[in-house]
Amino acid sequence: MILQSFKEAVAELADANKIKIKNTAIVTGIGCHAKIFDYVNLNSFSGLHGRVLPTLLGVKMSNPELKVIGFGGDGDTFSEGASHFIHACRRNADLTMVVHNNQVFALTVGQPTPTSERGFLDGYPPPGVTDQPLNPIALALINGATFVARTYALDKGHLKATLKQAIEHKGFSFVDILQPCIIFHNVVPYFQKNVYKLDKNYNPSNFKAALEKALEWDYCFDKGTKVPIGVFYQIKKPTFEEQLSVPDNPWYKTERKINWKEMTEEFKS
Repeated sequence: MILQSFKEAVAELADANKIKIKNTAIVTGIGCHAKIFDYVNLNSFSGLHGRVLPTLLGVKMSNPELKVIGFGGDGDTFSEGASHFIHACRRNADLTMVVHNNQVFALTVGQPTPTSERGFLDGYPPPGVTDQPLNPIALALINGATFVARTYALDKGHLKATLKQAIEHKGFSFVDILQPCIIFHNVVPYFQKNVYKLDKNYNPSNFKAALEKALEWDYCFDKGTKVPIGVFYQIKKPTFEEQLSVPDNPWYKTERKINWKEMTEEFKS
């Protein structure tokens, strides 16, 4: 569902001349999510566990004309990648980060991740997880992300629309996709019963309202709490690369003449 929604989102944005396929690039990490690398015909880089965001930033800084989109899991994004995520939010480079959040290390058959709920047992000894799960929406908001959204993998229409909005946004976009793993973390019945869309009258520019919505569900499944999906927050702010740019002499167009033979001579002995 995520793969198909992403393919349709990119195709529709390209057809509407809002992006160019040749100028679109993706970066993936390590995990079940990373297979998307093999199924889309885009400029792509498959990287290390937890390092999607620094790689994504490197791609963007080398050529800010590119539209860059990262894919990670809740495991690599919020464990090894937690510091990268925080600084990406506060830096506000023009990146889109899409997290396939199944609340489990499914590729390694069932260990808990930072978003796993209290009491999670599969692959973990009794009494299960006792930590409070990390709330990615609240984390993104508090650290300055300018586009923060949550969607649901089994609602294809909502998923595609959310991805399109995130990709079009200028600044750091974060999309948390609730993606139940039907093998190691099958919470489909809970989501089917409790997921609801943010009201049409909801104002995504209101930070206080966004944070209240973010805290409405704590990523646990013991209370029957309703789970909001939609764009929680969206504002315009200068991007990281805009603040560095010198209009008459952009750094990424500087011609570099490198004498590789001379540079490597010292390493021959």
